[in-house]
Amino acid sequence: MAAYGKSISQAAMGVGAAVAIAAVVSLKPHAPDLSLIAAAPTIIQVHLTAALTALAIGIVLMMRVKGTGLHKILGWTWVIAMGITAVSSLFIRGLNHGHFSFIHLLSGWTIVALPGAVYAIRRGKVSAHRRAMTAMFVGGLLLAGLFTFIPGRLMWSVFLG
Repeated sequence: MAAYGKSISQAAMGVGAAVAIAAVVSLKPHAPDLSLIAAAPTIIQVHLTAALTALAIGIVLMMRVKGTGLHKILGWTWVIAMGITAVSSLFIRGLNHGHFSFIHLLSGWTIVALPGAVYAIRRGKVSAHRRAMTAMFVGGLLLAGLFTFIPGRLMWSVFLG
């Protein structure tokens, strides 16, 4: 179990390192150009807001004690934010000329896995719940988030372009 989560984290860190190296080698880092986000289509703004909400809540959830009332409230909020993030991503298809791309596989996986993880905890399967939620946090947020920094995409332009 721990090895699986570790390998996902290491893969995400590897992708992050590759993006960082590419940024250092070929870019002109600058202050974020938030006007690009303001000018983006509404669906992208909704997607970004939900993703950042899920990221912030996810970090808090990972760091705090599990099973408390606060964990449950934040957990439901995280599930809703992740659901909005995954569903809204289905309407963002600029990476592949109007068609779904490989990144959308993470969205489909999240849409299926979210109810499964909630079902697991309701049945007392804490380990299955923890694995699913951790995998969605790492894969569905961190890894997918790193893909937003591919040259030519919005986050690349906001921070590095």
